[in-house]
Amino acid sequence: MSKPLFKIREAGKYGFMDAMGEVVIEPQYVEAEDFYNGFSRVRFNDRTVPLDQMGRLLLRHVFHHVGLFEEGLAKVQLVQKWGYLDERGRLAIPIQFDDAGDFSEGLAPVCMDGSFGYVGADGHFAIAPKFDWAGEFQGGLAPVTEGDSSGYVDRNGEYVIDPLFDECQPFQGDVAVIVRQGRWGLVDKSGKLLLKPQFDLLTDYSNGEFFDGMAVAVQGSKYGFVNTAGEVVIPPQYDFAGDFGEGLALVEDNGKFGFIDKMGVQAIKPGFADAGVFSEGMAQVKYHHDQWGFMDTTGRLLIQPMFDAVLPFRDGLAWVSVGGKWGYVNGWGDWVWRER
Repeated sequence: MSKPLFKIREAGKYGFMDAMGEVVIEPQYVEAEDFYNGFSRVRFNDRTVPLDQMGRLLLRHVFHHVGLFEEGLAKVQLVQKWGYLDERGRLAIPIQFDDAGDFSEGLAPVCMDGSFGYVGADGHFAIAPKFDWAGEFQGGLAPVTEGDSSGYVDRNGEYVIDPLFDECQPFQGDVAVIVRQGRWGLVDKSGKLLLKPQFDLLTDYSNGEFFDGMAVAVQGSKYGFVNTAGEVVIPPQYDFAGDFGEGLALVEDNGKFGFIDKMGVQAIKPGFADAGVFSEGMAQVKYHHDQWGFMDTTGRLLIQPMFDAVLPFRDGLAWVSVGGKWGYVNGWGDWVWRER
């Protein structure tokens, strides 16, 4: 398993360090993304190029767009067409598609001559193009659209859940989000309606996305939660709600932030100016003097509020910023690395 790397910044250039604060890839790029599945994407000669954990650029080919690696392949665009790149920088599937999605469960949705189908890693069609849209396979099923109706097909391209919905999203475990008349609900893999479409679809929001077995549900201006059984466990009642993490979720009530458990019971009393999601036993919290710190799941402050901006803990470290300078701290609040 590859070791985690963390993005750092020096003199406006980006590179990467390890969890001990040792620089692994010297800051040299004007843009860089966090590593995902063994690769970052950096800006090089005004192009986005994959970068591996050894600091090597995949430069055999240059593309207008490079996607994220999934199952060893990344979608790439050249002019108006798409293909797939492998982890050695070779063109694994030639540029030929009008559109392309990520690989999942050995198949990727692609569009050719205006219709969507699915190709395998060898580039051959496993499901012939016949849909108006197609999404990723999860749990053996994939959402597809024909005309104005959407449903789910199996790996043979046959409908398992009839196209009875306006929109369908890929399965998350045993449940999936479906949409009717601008509202979302849930179905299981047999097509049984677990939750009647009733919650608002918000723009640029992860509608119905489950975290820790719970999904935020919005009605009007109020936020609540549903579980994977389709039960409205916590009816919409909060001014805002964040995703669950480690059994707790952020909620806002009358301008104050606190945390509830999965039964809706108040676990940490609302009293913060802002807060984040629990990760690795801690959540970021903001106090009235506009500084961020970190607390544990009992509400006990572990790292004093001294930062202007923070991100959740990941692989033992948290990104922080003070006076416009980047840094990383460990779980004790000790500095592991600071921008000069």
